[in-house]
Amino acid sequence: MAGINSFPITREGYDKIVRELKNLKSVERPANIRAIEEARAHGDLSENAEYHAAKERQGFLEGRIRDLEDKISRAQVIDISKICEEKIVFGASVRLLDLNSEKELSYKIVGDTESDIKENKISINSPIGKALIGKCKGEEVAIKVPNGVKEFEILDIKYV
Repeated sequence: MAGINSFPITREGYDKIVRELKNLKSVERPANIRAIEEARAHGDLSENAEYHAAKERQGFLEGRIRDLEDKISRAQVIDISKICEEKIVFGASVRLLDLNSEKELSYKIVGDTESDIKENKISINSPIGKALIGKCKGEEVAIKVPNGVKEFEILDIKYV
């Protein structure tokens, strides 16, 4: 059973976080340590802009590393390959028809940490995500969005 502070994430999203953490620890952090050492070698630290920039970068890197480690420890990876394709649930890729404009849209329903509208990944907690959960192919759904109500028909549901 998932912990109270856990959050759902796809395998793809989890792997992306793990890759970023590995890069920060094995590439970015050592490079920053070298930059601090080189800046120290230049002498007077009180007026050394390179040193101060490297120390600021160090703070950013350490904060990001802690954030990613926290996310990894609380992540609940959902194996979407074991999900029935009858209803929309977390991890679904959904193709919709906007009934007002007759335009087709596609979204993947993901967790908050991996949502990115540029990649058509919407959060399970977004208005559209919440409205689609539990719906089936062929259903029509009215979704309240900031500029009114949008009506969609669910054309297809996939788990890939």
